[in-house]
Amino acid sequence: MKTLALLCLALAFAPAGVAAQAQAADPVDLDAARREKSLSWYTSTPVAQAQQLANTFEQQTGVKVQLLRSGGQAVLRRLQQELSAGRPGADVLTMSDAGAANGLARQGILEPFRPDGFDKVVDGAKDREGRWIAQRLQLVGIPVRTDKVAEADRPRTWSDLADAKYKGQMVMPDPSFTAIQLVVVGMLSQHLGWDFYKALRRNDTMIVQGHQQVFSTMQQGERVIGAEGADPRSFFGGKEVPNQAIIYPADGTFIVSSPTAVLKGARSPQAAKLFAEFMVSPEAQKIIVASGIHSSRVDMPPPDGQPALGAVKFLPIDLDYIEDKGRELKVRFAEIFQ
Repeated sequence: MKTLALLCLALAFAPAGVAAQAQAADPVDLDAARREKSLSWYTSTPVAQAQQLANTFEQQTGVKVQLLRSGGQAVLRRLQQELSAGRPGADVLTMSDAGAANGLARQGILEPFRPDGFDKVVDGAKDREGRWIAQRLQLVGIPVRTDKVAEADRPRTWSDLADAKYKGQMVMPDPSFTAIQLVVVGMLSQHLGWDFYKALRRNDTMIVQGHQQVFSTMQQGERVIGAEGADPRSFFGGKEVPNQAIIYPADGTFIVSSPTAVLKGARSPQAAKLFAEFMVSPEAQKIIVASGIHSSRVDMPPPDGQPALGAVKFLPIDLDYIEDKGRELKVRFAEIFQ
């Protein structure tokens, strides 16, 4: 089984710079990329980070980025609809569903490309043939309003969320919108059973589209616990949020990779490769780390105030299962929370 357990172990124990055997980078024709003038990027990267990455790339290269930003599952649906119609609009794709990326790779939809920096990205966060490579790594836990939930009353494990004392206090994203939540639902429904999600339904857990909405809903005080969420700092410019913090559950958290891939037959193939290469460059990775999200490179430090990946207990992720059962997982979740 392909799991991100290998990713986590490699990041936890590999010394800086040890990620994979060194390989020569595939070439990019910079002059051709500039002649192509623009590229289309479909992404689930958080809005502010996506815009900053696009702006920085444009300033460096003169190549314009046409940005379509939505949740990971929405981005994937858009691409699949366009592929079915024979008119894919994306040159580059970034989402948080490595299982789906593996599926697209097997279908021959992704262009093999090993950018400069490929050997600095941990092995478990890339396709060995270069058909996708992780732009970022997201740690998933339980965000809480620290001014509303006393220390002694905060959940410490995923199963704690089923406690009736949290009724009416929780919010979480929809796995039909965000690929990160699809991974979490897939793995927790295996680990704890669907009764766990039935208990969250009995606890009147609010369902919103994505992680930005989890953060906003908690900031507005409508709910005070995220039944699944990203580090609040990733929605606050990488800085500490005065009234929110994240709990990494004692039974383990998830580390979810966000693949970037060049589409085969891209309308701007050299610009697409140049942008994919930029995505894993030290400059782009510093932007990601500064925003409060972990880099996929082993030679980058963790975001300020956050633990190194090796300091966090993790739960393995079965990418084959997520890819094979994704539709069923979304349907089952919707049946419970309808």
